[in-house]
Amino acid sequence: MRHMLFASAAVLAFAAASAAASSAKAEEGMWTYDNFPIARANQTLGTNIDQAWLDRVRLSSVKFGGCSAGVISAEGLVMTNNHCVSSCVANLSTPQLQYNETGFTPKSREEELQCPGASAEILTDITDVTERVQKSGAGLDGQAYTQAREAEAGRIETENCGDDAKIRCQVVSLYRGGQFKLYKFRKYSDVRLAWAPEDRAATFGGDLDNFSFPRFAIDAAFIRLYEDGKPAATPTHFTWNPNKPTEGEPVFVTGNPGSTQRLLTQAQLMTIRDVVLPLDQLIASELRGRLIRYSEEGEDQAFIAMDPLSGVENTYKRGRGRMAALIDPAFMDQLAGQETVFRRGVAENEALSAEVGDPWAVLTDVQPIARELYAPMALLEGGTGMGTTSVAGGSPLFQWARAIVRGAQERAKPSDQRLAEFADSRLPGVQSGLFAARPTYPALEQVRLEWWLSKTREWLTVDSPHVRTLLGKESPEGLSARLVEGTKLADPAVRRALWEGGLPAVQASTDPLIQYVLAIDADARAVRTDWENRVQAPTDRASEQLSAARFAVFGDAVYPDATGTLRLTYGRVEGTDVPGQRIPAFTTFAGLWDRATGAEPFNVAPKLLAARDRIDPNAVMNMAVSSDTIGGSSGSPAVNAKGEIIGANFDSTVLTQRNAYGYDRNVNRSVIVTTQAVTTALRDVYGMDHLIAELGADAPKAASRRARR
Repeated sequence: MRHMLFASAAVLAFAAASAAASSAKAEEGMWTYDNFPIARANQTLGTNIDQAWLDRVRLSSVKFGGCSAGVISAEGLVMTNNHCVSSCVANLSTPQLQYNETGFTPKSREEELQCPGASAEILTDITDVTERVQKSGAGLDGQAYTQAREAEAGRIETENCGDDAKIRCQVVSLYRGGQFKLYKFRKYSDVRLAWAPEDRAATFGGDLDNFSFPRFAIDAAFIRLYEDGKPAATPTHFTWNPNKPTEGEPVFVTGNPGSTQRLLTQAQLMTIRDVVLPLDQLIASELRGRLIRYSEEGEDQAFIAMDPLSGVENTYKRGRGRMAALIDPAFMDQLAGQETVFRRGVAENEALSAEVGDPWAVLTDVQPIARELYAPMALLEGGTGMGTTSVAGGSPLFQWARAIVRGAQERAKPSDQRLAEFADSRLPGVQSGLFAARPTYPALEQVRLEWWLSKTREWLTVDSPHVRTLLGKESPEGLSARLVEGTKLADPAVRRALWEGGLPAVQASTDPLIQYVLAIDADARAVRTDWENRVQAPTDRASEQLSAARFAVFGDAVYPDATGTLRLTYGRVEGTDVPGQRIPAFTTFAGLWDRATGAEPFNVAPKLLAARDRIDPNAVMNMAVSSDTIGGSSGSPAVNAKGEIIGANFDSTVLTQRNAYGYDRNVNRSVIVTTQAVTTALRDVYGMDHLIAELGADAPKAASRRARR
């Protein structure tokens, strides 16, 4: 990227002094692979990694839905978390055959089952396209500015990937608009489940243990990448290390952290604290309550609600940790101090200050508007980039209906004039999700829709024109029942026919959910337009100016916020000894047996309990690592300095949730399921001998080989 201005000597000296004073934070950063600080990592950890090591790790790292994963054999075998395949397990299960209770334990590859609608990707190339994207928005304001940049990104994606179904291109915004990179992925559209343990083995302790340590969870699962009906050839992959980890050893975590907000200004963080988190938390707590009530109606209902309830509980608890961070005076003073350092650096460089203006003031002025528009935008449209509220409670039926309606409307326009998610380069992903055969449950769909309609009415008020458009003369209860009972969108053939029929087919449809989305869509689009004009566009432009200033003051020694794209972070295997979080580095199977009470959520999974006498009680189940991770890092391979996989990230602690806004090494701990625990489960509990052989995971032999080196 072109940097027009440079920091003064005084600013650079000040920055250097600040960095020297912050040596305790040497492990901070979710780094992109094209700007990873190799020398700093080696100096901090005493390792000797190089660019070839980085390339191997990148090409062994996988993005799987909203999770991360790692290739662990030459024949497409991939490890991720069990909770990352929970939707696949649920889709493959029935009330009569519940793989979450039995585990999914195929005895050969022929018995591996395809996960409906699932895909996986490996990042193969990164190209800088900053100048081209930024130039496309020059001289424009409001929605025109936003649309011009999104259209240019779509053109770049199409030019570089075309119609190749095995390649996906994505223009990624980094540093909140300061850089744009073209990421090219090798895409696998046939992903099959190869192994998953009993759910209770992976979720021992339930919500009580979530975001905490000690943990005793085998939160791991295997999927396999397929091409042309055969296991994919993956010659670059992690070597499986089944041995006990060592306290203090260096660990690298490679994955796709979802979103951080560390580059936000103090004014923006106050909006998150005062508006975004309260809305998200309050309405999520009610959805949680409704799902719990529904799950208590019977065994079938408990099975149906299990996966969505787990997701809501996870989101709610994560939000609780983030709220605690934003009301912690010491933590917020730390962030305010960092902003002061940055602003002082800009002010001391007259040329830089004149170039970037005062983007802090612009962002401060935007906040009253963002506070006013957040609730309608989050509840009616989603996609604010600020919170977690989902439209229609995440109802698949509603999401399919909106994709069909908007897809028909948008595809009638040139690609560069559409909503960004319907550009030509992104249509294959929309179609894949739309055409996949997935089970839906009418009673659960009604719970989701009724909750959404009632909470939208409550937050926006009965007199809101938006609510009148949503409900008309109907109640949330009656409207949700009518839509769910009448729709045929649960049938993928119906969805495909409407999509392929285009706008005439959609307008002629008598499906009540299609007609409902048609009736409310103009209002939702208007809310989106207002948000893009008054919040997103000025925020993006000011953020781009801040990024230019940040590069000028600090150079490229600053990492970008997480954006759901591949990052590498590092740390050591170690516990903590701070108030509220005094934890060891490891937990063992002996600790599991000691913690078990026989009553939920501390009841051991039946197959795991039956294998107790075969399991080494001193084998390590989970470990704490001081790496810099966040939500979306689930499934991220934990790798040692040799490039061997030694575990997979599956959680962090409640105090670590402040990681969204700033790094605190004293409390930041990732929770890792070890490969030793997974090896034990495969061999001693589930009898997955063919996977053990594929991994070369006979522990004594592996240990012997290492001893001879």
